[in-house]
Formats: sequence, structure tokens, C-alpha cells
Amino acid sequence: MSLQALADRLDALLPQTQCTRCGYAGCRPYATAMASGAAPPNRCPPGGPSTLAALATVLGCAALPLDPACGSFAPPRIAVIDEAACIGCAKCLPACPVDAIVGARKQLHTVITTQCNGCELCIAPCPVDCITMTDTGAALLDAQQLAADAIRHRRHYAAHEARQVRREAQRTAALAARTERLRGSTP
Repeated sequence: MSLQALADRLDALLPQTQCTRCGYAGCRPYATAMASGAAPPNRCPPGGPSTLAALATVLGCAALPLDPACGSFAPPRIAVIDEAACIGCAKCLPACPVDAIVGARKQLHTVITTQCNGCELCIAPCPVDCITMTDTGAALLDAQQLAADAIRHRRHYAAHEARQVRREAQRTAALAARTERLRGSTP
């Protein structure tokens, strides 16, 4: 099996939270590192024991306990914003890899709970600590539920990334147009 095909298989098993707790920039980079032998298959806290076992099976190695440096397993959680404390700074918006937080600068922010993947990446940039994580009430998920959630998270993440690319292209085009206008107005 090619390195790319192996990375694809491993990535398909990951929960697609893009949480970076594994030490990589997201699920795909972690899958690529595992496929190349640069990372062990025990660094995914959101995946739970079933994911770690599945990763080890694909890699043909023994399942390892979760690396404690990556955190610990926990039931599924979602972000909650204390709307009374939110100052509308919008620093949480770019941190969310699935665009589950909505709001605008100097406006109230809230979390689309059905879209939140529990990655916790919105907590650190919040200057007023108004974001907390709360359990969804579900127990640790089984492999089938993880797979269904991963498909949903992957779709939201892909949409987020596509929006980022469009925004960057628009900024580049606007800057080029401005530069051209400035050149045209120079005597």
C-alpha cells in the first residue's frame, strides 16, 4: 500500500476534530505522520479507545494506551459561550476549524451546538474566559458514531478551509487592484 493510501485509511478513522492535541496541525497531518512512521497511533484523545485500536490494526502494530501528553479521553463535549461575559472581540471565530461560532466584532457570539466538534481551540484566544466546555450527555462514543461524526466534522472543516482560501484570494485581488490604482494615479 502506498504512503498516500495508508494516510487516507488512517485519516478516515480519525474523528476529524482538528483539535491539534496529537501535536499535529490537524487530523490529516497526524495521519500522514503515522503512515510514514513518524508518529505512534496513540495520540488522539477525541477518538477514544476504539479509534486507537483501529489505527493500530491498520498499522499492523499493538494497540497502545493513550499518550498522556495528549490529554485524556472524555465524553463528547461542546463549547458554550457565557453571553453575558462575551465582549464580542471575535478572537474565537478564526480559531474554530468548523465555523461553529457565530457573531461579529462587538456583537454577541454564540455556538452552533450541532456543528461544534469539541476541539477546544476557541478557549485559548478568549481574553475574558467566557468559553467553557460542557458534556453533551453522551457516553464515550462507539466506532460507528465516531465515524458518522467524523464525516460531519470533515464536511464542516472542508467548508471552513474553502472559505479561508476564498477570503485570501479576495484579499489578494483587492490588494492587487489597489496597487494598480495607486500606480495609475502616480504622475
